[in-house]
Amino acid sequence: MSTQTHPTGSGSMTQALVDAATVAGHAPSILNTQPWRWRIARNRLDLFIDHDRVLDSTDPDALLATLSCGAALHHARIGLAAQGWHVTVARMPDPADPGHLARLRVDGRAPVELQAVRRTHTIRLRRTDRRPVTGLPVGSDDLGAISAAARAEATLLHVLRPDQVVDLAAATSHAQETETAEPAWQAELAYWTGGSRPAGTGIPDTAIPLHAPQTTVPGRDFGHRGDLPVSTGHDHNATYAVLYGRADQPMDWLRAGEALSSAWLTATELGVSVLPISAPVEVADSRQTIRRLVANLGHPYLVLRFGMLDTDDPGPAHAPRLPAGQAIDRPPPADFRSGTAPVGRPINRKGDGRHEPTSPPAPR
Repeated sequence: MSTQTHPTGSGSMTQALVDAATVAGHAPSILNTQPWRWRIARNRLDLFIDHDRVLDSTDPDALLATLSCGAALHHARIGLAAQGWHVTVARMPDPADPGHLARLRVDGRAPVELQAVRRTHTIRLRRTDRRPVTGLPVGSDDLGAISAAARAEATLLHVLRPDQVVDLAAATSHAQETETAEPAWQAELAYWTGGSRPAGTGIPDTAIPLHAPQTTVPGRDFGHRGDLPVSTGHDHNATYAVLYGRADQPMDWLRAGEALSSAWLTATELGVSVLPISAPVEVADSRQTIRRLVANLGHPYLVLRFGMLDTDDPGPAHAPRLPAGQAIDRPPPADFRSGTAPVGRPINRKGDGRHEPTSPPAPR
């Protein structure tokens, strides 16, 4: 560790919080919907779920959106630690507002965390690669480090045995068949992966395989071919794991998102690729199958596929990102001069009929 001195004025504090929220914008999210909204107030950074970017058919309870916001929360924590700020985190701080997911309060200066500085670079290197992993298996030491990273965020990672992977493949296939039969789900998927998706969000064709990859566990069927070249190899050496926890409340899904971020960044630094697979937790009976794979010891939040990265392959392009200004509500300067609390733009509530100009209406 090393210590750096930071200005402590309101302007520098605001910029530190803006920078942290901007770093958080690189977090992974379900279908790259980026369902978070940040609000800055004095020395606080508040995280809200943006219901205009919640998948009504895929994620009706907004739990995968909450998990996505948890990953953004972990990224923001890293961003502030890398700048040398001590932060107190309050999760679900307002019982009257379940959409208010977290509050980060800057308490003052702290030694710069060198790991956090490194992680801010890793955040920009991390990507989702839907191609089959054809290299060597991930070593036990690396899997142990990734599991420890998830455990540090109060969430567990269970690595599946080969016979359990067969059950996972069947559950995933069943989930996708169930969802594909629903017209509303098809329309929602087409909206977030098609040409009409909101700028800076969704899954572009450059991230969708040109043809179905040969994988033990089927990947998401996007309903159309993309532009991502895929090898003819099979991912026989892929490792599959279940991210799970002891409870199944929104708080637990938020922590699972923080654990996903921690595990994924650790994996990236170890040269391990990560592919999140959410289909088997999107359908109730498939999720129950996944729960049995962890011996009913907890509730599954997500399935992860691990494989060794090819260091000579630059990988697919990064997914697009919303401009920071569309996800961050800054206080006007007068709020600091007067000492009054800033008033940000209202956070949309699902079903209230209002949409920010920069946020698309939920697909139907």
